Amino acid sequence: MSKFLMKPKIDFAFKEIMADEKARIGFLSAVLKLEPKDIKKTTILNTNLRKIYKEDKQGILDVRILMNDETEIDIEIQLAELKVWADRSLFYMSKMYVDQIEAGQDYTKFKKCVSISILNFNLFPDNLKNEQEFSDKEKILDDEFYSCFHLREDNHHFLYTDKMEFHVIELPKLPKELKENSTDILLWAKFINAEREEEFQMLASKNTYIDSAYERLQVISQDKQKQMEYDARQKAILDHNQMVLEATEKGMKQGIEQGMKQGLKQGMKQGLKQGIEQGIEQGFERGIEHVAKNLINEGYSTNDIVKLTGISADIIEKMQKNF
Repeated sequence: MSKFLMKPKIDFAFKEIMADEKARIGFLSAVLKLEPKDIKKTTILNTNLRKIYKEDKQGILDVRILMNDETEIDIEIQLAELKVWADRSLFYMSKMYVDQIEAGQDYTKFKKCVSISILNFNLFPDNLKNEQEFSDKEKILDDEFYSCFHLREDNHHFLYTDKMEFHVIELPKLPKELKENSTDILLWAKFINAEREEEFQMLASKNTYIDSAYERLQVISQDKQKQMEYDARQKAILDHNQMVLEATEKGMKQGIEQGMKQGLKQGMKQGLKQGIEQGIEQGFERGIEHVAKNLINEGYSTNDIVKLTGISADIIEKMQKNF
């Protein structure tokens, strides 16, 4: 049997891996497209950004990093689908940005903020990227899983400011097979998404920084205390997802029941209306028929009765015969 290894995409495990500075530098250099040697130092910050917000029930564990150039980075992993993720990440990015200065300080104090989102669901439609921008050989791209966003001018595409930057990694869009010249960011995404020992070993052999991350993963996976924390975190995520599922199903059931009640009520109302209309119509027909019979008894001609009642001559003649 293979030894137990935590899944790096469980945010607790990822956060523990990022505690290794070499792994941290390797991951950041891949995502930010920097040379590892240019990252002199990174520091893990306290992640108290979300403790203020009690409504964030899932208690997402994020990794906050301060670079040597004072760039502040927030890394999050989200397993369950959250369609408003873009708005949510913008909200927390804004919070991180404004928290840099205090009352009385000027705007020159602002430093660059970077958001890195690792998502276990598709945030953007598959056909969102315009394939016409690429040659025929490049239509199936290895980087469809990765997107990077800046604030740019719409027509000429120059930067409005470089103080905010968003990176999104969509794990379901990862290619199944690796090419010989696979990018470092693809290798890291495959590592985060990996679950089997042979996958980890293969990826570690291709990148020295991932090798360091794999060594860290093996250490924390055999730590009894960290196993307990990992299991508790995994349980919290599963419980949260189950509650969301049950709440959704309950809402759907209540919606169906309410719809049926309204439909039945509406149907009864409609039926009553139709019954009254039919009763009036039938009563009117019987009244006309009664008038016609009286006119026949009084000796009116067929033509006169037709004019007075609107009943056809054939019916009048039949009524006359019955009398």
